[in-house]
Amino acid sequence: MAPLTLYSWPTPNGIKASITLEELGLQYKMEPMNISTNVQKEDWFLKINPNGRIPAIVDGEQRVFESGAVMLYLTDKYDPERKISYAPGSPEYVEELSWLMFQIGGLGPMMGQAEHFRLFTNTRSDYAIKRYIDETKRLYSVLASRLQESPYLAGSKYTIADIANYAWVQIGPAALEIDLAEWPALRRWVEDIKSREAVKKGIVIPKTDTTPEEMAERFKAARARIDALGNTDIQ
Repeated sequence: MAPLTLYSWPTPNGIKASITLEELGLQYKMEPMNISTNVQKEDWFLKINPNGRIPAIVDGEQRVFESGAVMLYLTDKYDPERKISYAPGSPEYVEELSWLMFQIGGLGPMMGQAEHFRLFTNTRSDYAIKRYIDETKRLYSVLASRLQESPYLAGSKYTIADIANYAWVQIGPAALEIDLAEWPALRRWVEDIKSREAVKKGIVIPKTDTTPEEMAERFKAARARIDALGNTDIQ
């Protein structure tokens, strides 16, 4: 049987898949996809993910693309003991699914826009920066509210809902200068997840030459570049 293969890069969406694989203790082949080279748009990869995005997996003859689908596929097939998931049909599973979709439909897209306007665009829009960072912080508050009443998002157990949201929240301080001290329950949850061995492994898959400190400096330089541009908002 062909090995399970992960096509990914260490972005927030990418590490959702690698952390899940590591938490489940699965053997897999890693195919690095340096998205800065647009390898994800090449014809061979579009046969795996027609949308040209990472992560994706191939498991035998089965392709799975989109990070949330990858996580659900892996837990449905390879987590019979429910280490990081709840049984389908249970109330906890519905909660798990809800918080997973919260990340996919809310936190990820909003943080993605915040990072685009704060770090990567070639024009400066103070309106867009404020809009998306404010929305990111609002979503952090939603997570924090839940974590004040529950140790994990779906209930008493760490699940893929936590992995998905953590993958995005953990980059907020370095990329967007968001201080998690504003939300003590959220910060506690981040530190708890960060300490897990599978997370330590999964967050740096595939390995690159860039250290966290170097990435933080790159983010700082990117923000400085944006700040030096003239605001293009209509006055």
